[in-house]
Amino acid sequence: MSEILSQGEIDALLTSLNSDEQVPEPSSADVARKSKSALGRQSSALDYEVYDFRRPDKFSKEQLRTLQMLHETFGRLAGTNLSAYLRNSVHIDLISLEQVPYEEYLRSINQSVFTITSLPPLTGQSVLEIEFSLVFTMLDKMLGGPGRAIDRTVLTEIEVPLVRQIIERLFASLKVAWEGVVVVNPSVEGIETSAQFVQIAPPSDIVVSILFEVRIGDVRGAMSLCIPYMVLKPITAKLSSQKWFVTGVRRHSPQSRSLLVSHVENTSVDCTIQLGTVDVSVRDFVRLKRDDVIILDQKKDRDLTMNVSGNPKFRGLPALDGKNVVFTITGAHS
Repeated sequence: MSEILSQGEIDALLTSLNSDEQVPEPSSADVARKSKSALGRQSSALDYEVYDFRRPDKFSKEQLRTLQMLHETFGRLAGTNLSAYLRNSVHIDLISLEQVPYEEYLRSINQSVFTITSLPPLTGQSVLEIEFSLVFTMLDKMLGGPGRAIDRTVLTEIEVPLVRQIIERLFASLKVAWEGVVVVNPSVEGIETSAQFVQIAPPSDIVVSILFEVRIGDVRGAMSLCIPYMVLKPITAKLSSQKWFVTGVRRHSPQSRSLLVSHVENTSVDCTIQLGTVDVSVRDFVRLKRDDVIILDQKKDRDLTMNVSGNPKFRGLPALDGKNVVFTITGAHS
């Protein structure tokens, strides 16, 4: 088809442009109808967002951030607590925090130990889940072993009380971490090894799934905390960053101080009495034998030094109480 117009076609176009034919103006009804249609299209592009009714959002982003800060603190406290208890380095890091249906949370769990717990004064139950590899590693460390994981998915009657002791130490850290929002008293309601026996909420109910990575030496594993929305619903108003930081001053209340004292006063410390010092050459030291006498720089009428965890704290004198040798404190070490 040729793209060049003939002279007759050019004349026809010029004639149509110079014609007196008028384009009919649109009526006011047509204008209103088109305007309404355009507004409708604009509003439909701005006034809706995708919402999945199967996974309704129960918590705001600010509330989730507050929960994240709380459980980051819990991870640090729990890692320190277990490190002292197991005499091995333990690191617990928060990996993710999300709100999901309870059935989806259960599907994400493989083989683990499930601890069903209550959080009074909050009503309802929650779940603390720990992989078997981590559980058996901690049990091996508790019993004096090197911390080897065992390829087993059941707990014996002897192992269950030991696992309960570990869980109670984790709950102690959880209680301290939550003090800024609510004072809870976590308690163990039961320990299960199969997810089908852990029914703390209907399958479609929303829960907060909090995932941690736990490192014990060279062993790595997962731990998670599942809290249903209905458990947290009474305190959702407190789950704001501003509210949390304001209520954080409660740590200085008499109740918090008495709680701190109750934890500290049961802590064991090493106490030693320094009888004196003396410089001995290596030659004389290797020649020492039974009944040899070493002369110290300490006079018998001068106070001895009492060391607490290796630091000098008190002065005192030795004495006899019947057949027992005792130490009488005369004052603080200067």
